[in-house]
Amino acid sequence: MVENLILVRPSLDWEEELLAYKDAFKDEHMHGGAGLYQFDKVSDWLAYLEKLEMDKPAEEGWTATAFLCIRQSDKRMVGICNVRHHLNSLELFNVSGHIGYSIRPDERQKGYAKVQLHLALSEAPKLGIDKVLVTCADWNIGSERTILANGGVYEDSRLDESTGDLMKRYWIDVAEGV
Repeated sequence: MVENLILVRPSLDWEEELLAYKDAFKDEHMHGGAGLYQFDKVSDWLAYLEKLEMDKPAEEGWTATAFLCIRQSDKRMVGICNVRHHLNSLELFNVSGHIGYSIRPDERQKGYAKVQLHLALSEAPKLGIDKVLVTCADWNIGSERTILANGGVYEDSRLDESTGDLMKRYWIDVAEGV
C-alpha cells in the first residue's frame, strides 16, 4: 500500500531532508531533481528555483515550479519533481518535457513515482497547461510504467544528443483533471 504522499514547496524548513536526499544519490546521477545536485548549499538552490519561477528567468531561458514529495507518516522526502511552465526550447520540447521527477533510491519500487507524477500532473492546469509532455529514456522501464499508469500516450522517441539516450515522449491530457 502506498502511504499518503503530498507535494510541498521547497524551503529551508526541509533543509535536512534535502541534504539527505542529495546524499542518497552519491553513487548515481540525480535525474529529474530540479538541479539540486548542482548546489552545495540548500539556500543557493532555493535562490536558483526562485529565478526559475519568474516569467522571464535570468538563467536557463525557461520557467519551472519545484515540489518535494513528502511521505506524511514520517515527513520523509521520498521524491522531487518540477513542472516546467512552457516548452519554449528545443531541449524541453524534444527531451525533457513539462515534468521532471526522481525518487530517492532506497524508496523506489514502492509506487511512489506513480503517485508523485499524478500529484505533479494535478499542478499543471494551475499553470495553464492542458496537455503535459512527460519523457523518459528508453532504458528506464520503471519511469515508462509510471508515465503509462498516469495516462501517457506515446508520440515518438527522440535522441538526447547530450547523453546519447533515446527519449520516449508521452502526452497526458490534464484539461479535465487527473
